[in-house]
Amino acid sequence: MLELTNISKTFNIGDINEERLFHKLSLKVNKGDFICILGSNGAGKSTLLNIISGKLGIDRGRIILNNSDITKETESLRCQKISRIFQDPALGTVPSMTIRENLSMALNKGKSFDFSFLVNKKNESLFNELLKVLDLGLEEKLDSVVSKLSGGQRQSLALIMSTLTDPNLLLLDEHTAALDPKTSEIVMGITSNIIVDKNLTALMVTHNIEHAIKYGNRLIMIHRGEVLIDVEGEEKNNLTKEKLLSLFKDVSDRSLFS
Repeated sequence: MLELTNISKTFNIGDINEERLFHKLSLKVNKGDFICILGSNGAGKSTLLNIISGKLGIDRGRIILNNSDITKETESLRCQKISRIFQDPALGTVPSMTIRENLSMALNKGKSFDFSFLVNKKNESLFNELLKVLDLGLEEKLDSVVSKLSGGQRQSLALIMSTLTDPNLLLLDEHTAALDPKTSEIVMGITSNIIVDKNLTALMVTHNIEHAIKYGNRLIMIHRGEVLIDVEGEEKNNLTKEKLLSLFKDVSDRSLFS
C-alpha cells in the first residue's frame, strides 16, 4: 500500500542549525496494516507523517502509494487519497459549520460541489447511521454547530469524516493527546473499530505506550530518525510495556556501536 524508499530529509541546510533527521529511511506498509508509531520528542514521528502527506518535501527518495509514485505530488493532490487527523480537535472539522455540513463536505471530498448541501437533507439517514455507531448522541445534533461539541465528540466526528470515502491511507497524529484519559480511551476504541471494520491502512503516532501495545497489528519505534523497532503479529501481541522498553534499550545500545 505504501513504500518509502531511501528517504532523506535535512532541515536548515547550509545553516549553523543544520540538522539531518532522516538518512536513507525505508519503510514498507502493507494493505490493512494498523501501525502504531512510538518515539521520543524530536525522533521524527510527526515529520514522517508530514512527509507522507506532502506537507513537507524530501531531499531525496521515493514515496509510492497504492502502486503510484506520489513523491512530487502536492499536499492537495495527496489529500484526495490520504486522510489525516491532528492532535488539535479543531483542525479536523470546520467549527463554524454544523455536523451535517461537515459530514456533507466530507462525503463530497474530491468532487465538485456547490453550497446546496447547506440545506440538503437527502443524506440524513446515512449520517444518522454513521453517528449512532459512536454512541455519543451526535445523531440527534446534526444541526448543531461543531464548535459547541466537546473535544472527544469533535475527534470522533473527524474520524467519521476522514474515513467516509475510504481513503487509501489514514494518518493519526497523536489524535487523542489533547483529550482527558477517559475520553481518550473512548476515542481510541472508536478509532480501532472504524479501522478494523473498514479494513483501512493506518499509521498512528502516539506517546501512549499502552495504546501502542494494545491497538494495531504492528508497532514501530523511531529514534533519531531511524526505525529501531518494528514488530508485528504474535511478537507484538506478546509485548508488555516492560518488554518494549527493554527491547528499545537493547537495540539503541547496539546502534551506538554499529
